[in-house]
Amino acid sequence: MTQVTTKIERALISVSDKAGIVDFARELGVLGIEILSTGGTAKLLREQGVSVKDVSEFTGFPEMLDGRVKTLHPKVHGGLLGLRDNEEHARQMEEHGIEPIDLVVVNLYPFEATIKKPGVTLEEAIENIDIGGPTMLRSSAKNYRHVTVVVDPSDYRHVLEEIKANGDTSEKTRFTLAAKVYAHTARYDSLITNYLTGTACKEGEADTFPPLLSLQFEKVQDLRYGENPHQKGAFYREFGAGEPCVAQSKQLQGKEMSFNNYLDANSALELAREFSETVAVIIKHNNPCGVAVDASQAEAYRKARSCDPVSAFGGVLAFNRRVDAETAKEITSTFVEVVVAPGFDADALEVFAKKGAIRLLDVGDTVYGTPRGMDMKKVVGGLIYQDRDLGRIEDVRTLRVGTKRKPTDDEYAALAFAWKVCKHVKSNAIIYARPDMTVGIGAGQMSRVDSSRLGVMKAQFPVKGTAVASDAFFPFRDGIDVIAEAGVTAIIQPGGSVKDDEVIAAADEHGIAMLFTGMRHFRH
Repeated sequence: MTQVTTKIERALISVSDKAGIVDFARELGVLGIEILSTGGTAKLLREQGVSVKDVSEFTGFPEMLDGRVKTLHPKVHGGLLGLRDNEEHARQMEEHGIEPIDLVVVNLYPFEATIKKPGVTLEEAIENIDIGGPTMLRSSAKNYRHVTVVVDPSDYRHVLEEIKANGDTSEKTRFTLAAKVYAHTARYDSLITNYLTGTACKEGEADTFPPLLSLQFEKVQDLRYGENPHQKGAFYREFGAGEPCVAQSKQLQGKEMSFNNYLDANSALELAREFSETVAVIIKHNNPCGVAVDASQAEAYRKARSCDPVSAFGGVLAFNRRVDAETAKEITSTFVEVVVAPGFDADALEVFAKKGAIRLLDVGDTVYGTPRGMDMKKVVGGLIYQDRDLGRIEDVRTLRVGTKRKPTDDEYAALAFAWKVCKHVKSNAIIYARPDMTVGIGAGQMSRVDSSRLGVMKAQFPVKGTAVASDAFFPFRDGIDVIAEAGVTAIIQPGGSVKDDEVIAAADEHGIAMLFTGMRHFRH
């Protein structure tokens, strides 16, 4: 093996994100490191007084094809990939006039920013796919024993400190930076794959569910533990999630979010988004335990809490309006874990500050936005991937009435309310409701008739005269009989059972009006 001196003598810098690059390059120049560069980066560095050699001068080959070909040259990639301690590599490099490149500072064309722009064309997106950048990054990272590669401006300072101290970076640092490069290029390729696949889907040229699924998430934080204390956990954010959501929220105060906090906060917010009226949602163990609407936000919360005050203790709350001071005072009168909302009034924040442990999540100016993305559930050894359940009934009055009696106006209002809540309750789900609030919630039972009984058992107010929503059809009349015994006057359900005629007959016997949605809302 050839003995080599480990010292950085030559750097290649070509970046789209210019943050911090001038100061970094200037300090490299002071250390006597030759700087190679291209295009806009070279122009910027020269304008700032940094000495730069064009890559075209280094290779003896001009940039061409509108800049598409700049660094794709043996003198560049030979200088990156050549093993300094390999005698045959050293001989070939000398024979062909290939000089080593010891430091590569590259970040890529802004493909992600480009495809986020309104009205971006396919042609514009294609032109922002970087070719030379990922190739240099991968070449440099592969040869991490001899080449330092920097893709993230946040690493400039640390790299510079090591060079100043030792003339080079440590192999440990180079390995860490190389791993970061491959994560970066994998994400970049995933963005391109998903964009092109999505474009093809829109044009009817590809399946929504591709043969190879590429998913990329960025780590937000380590969690104290996972679902239980003996499990480790971390929270990751999906790239490109543009709609208001817990993943994009800002925590204003409170203890660190936990695994279960995130799950419950997401469920609470998604249910709050179902309503245009001022709504208050309380979630416990990933199920609603109280939901109510009112012109007064504070009153909506009081009504939601009264649905099941025992379960509401230590719950997770969501609102679809900014939280005001009166509501904050109501919230802080008992123990809650998390409050999610599209903002908090200044005087509300003053109230919450007295209860500093309460986690406040601000999702931005509104909870509404165009839903994006898919739904996924991990199973051992695989992933179940599907469209999100965005199904809604815009007007329950358009639904088929299966019974002899049609609902009254109040019953229609109660049925519409119950159906919105039902979608967000674990199956089997039975919701007893008035037009403005839940009365009893039967969730997560193995039998629909048991959920019907549980909803009555949980009710804090008279069930007589309420309406019921069921997330799926009634397989037998027994559930109808339980509901009728409680005094319910109207039911909304998907229908589709082979026993629908029996179920309708039971409803008619009890004088219950029944709507059929044709839409199921299983939630597992």
